[in-house]
Amino acid sequence: MRTTVGRAWGAVGLGLLAALLAGCGSTGPKLGGGKSLDAEAFEATNTHTRIYDATVGQTCEAARRALLSQGYMITAAAAEQVTGRKSFQPEGEVHVEVEFRVVCAREEGENGNPAAIAFATAVQDRYGLKKVNNSASVGVGAFGSLSLPFSSSNDAMVKVASETLSDERFYDRFYALLERYLDRTDPAVATPVTGGPASANR
Repeated sequence: MRTTVGRAWGAVGLGLLAALLAGCGSTGPKLGGGKSLDAEAFEATNTHTRIYDATVGQTCEAARRALLSQGYMITAAAAEQVTGRKSFQPEGEVHVEVEFRVVCAREEGENGNPAAIAFATAVQDRYGLKKVNNSASVGVGAFGSLSLPFSSSNDAMVKVASETLSDERFYDRFYALLERYLDRTDPAVATPVTGGPASANR
């Protein structure tokens, strides 16, 4: 009997030891929702990049036009970078904003021809409606203030989540649109864009 009990406790002890070792082996940094940063492998991928047979100015100008054609408000534009922002209202009390940024850099083309690489990143911010109740109070002279059972509520949008979009199909659609505008871009017109949102109205 003692032998059977001892073996049982031995098996339990081995199980606890294995669980402890497994816990010690997963001490890496965590992302939101318990996801491990090990998923950030930094592998070669074309999700966020494309190379075009064009100059840096032409590529960023085509990106600017592509964003404008989809309703993005251009918040920043320069010779090698363009940023746009667009708002969505998927639900009554939910507000979503997407900031889309494209950085263009010079790339070595074939036979010495100009080429550019475009890096695109979109960040989605999600906001929720937060209600704050305020009770009303009325001054009554020497007696100070008297709180009344009347209240008012102030509604405010509060950021509840922020995430970098990684859907390949999302970026594929953008790059396809960028390429169409790149085919229409006149090299003489594709000059660096300087200025803020006002430049988007050109």
